[in-house]
Amino acid sequence: MLKGKQIAVIGLVVLLMGLLFSLDIKGLVKEEGQHAGEGAEAATQVASISLESVSEAGKQNLSSNMSQQITDLESQLKKADASNKAGVQRQLAEKWNDVNIPAPSAFYYEAIAQSSNGYPDWLKAGDLFTSAYQMSSDSLAQPALVQKAISSYQKALELQPESLEAKTGLGVAYVSGTPNPMQGIQLLLEVVKKDPENINANMNLGLFSMKSGQFAKAVDRFKTVIAKEPKPETWLYLAMAYENLGDKENAIAAYTKGKELAADPSVDRLVEQKLQELRK
Repeated sequence: MLKGKQIAVIGLVVLLMGLLFSLDIKGLVKEEGQHAGEGAEAATQVASISLESVSEAGKQNLSSNMSQQITDLESQLKKADASNKAGVQRQLAEKWNDVNIPAPSAFYYEAIAQSSNGYPDWLKAGDLFTSAYQMSSDSLAQPALVQKAISSYQKALELQPESLEAKTGLGVAYVSGTPNPMQGIQLLLEVVKKDPENINANMNLGLFSMKSGQFAKAVDRFKTVIAKEPKPETWLYLAMAYENLGDKENAIAAYTKGKELAADPSVDRLVEQKLQELRK
């Protein structure tokens, strides 16, 4: 079973491998005619993914002990009456969350929210579906999880229309997995207009600026994030933006800072390669 820190490091290495050497504009630029039928396809894919399918897949990555704990709770859930059902669902959601497998946890929170119709539960479901689609490499499951995230955030906004958290999550989902990326970007711009230092909205606007080749805008967004939360990945994104602007001095400084904060040999190797290229 992978530990949280191991997963974080793997995620950072994948991030670097994907972005240090190429900038993918998928999601912001689509070929003409590609939009036709995408909504119907996404709706079909939503129906094709289920709690049972993601739980079964998730168990393959668990220790036998943890898998048995979850199976026991699933048995309890089947026998639970209406007054106890939500409690067991929360236990299952937290078990999956503890092992950093968000898709089953998201489905449990969705079920809880359907019963409670509470804003915190819908927001939690949306956040977990977001984590699930961002971590997924399954091209069929990913669009379905995006649609689940969108639905959850929309229900959260019905209950709290001014929620910046729900608007941010919805904006990210629109840009990441729908034919309407500008609708999502507008939501994120609404968020930063009301909260100029919002970390999540600025981070994602920075990433979307990178993907669309607007590197100067990306620099401003990442610097705003770093001022409040100086994580290694943000420094590395900032370095990439500087590099694409041809600003070698600032790129080297940002790569070096990101490497120091990451403090991981796998990240060190990738970043050192970039530093050698920049110093030539």
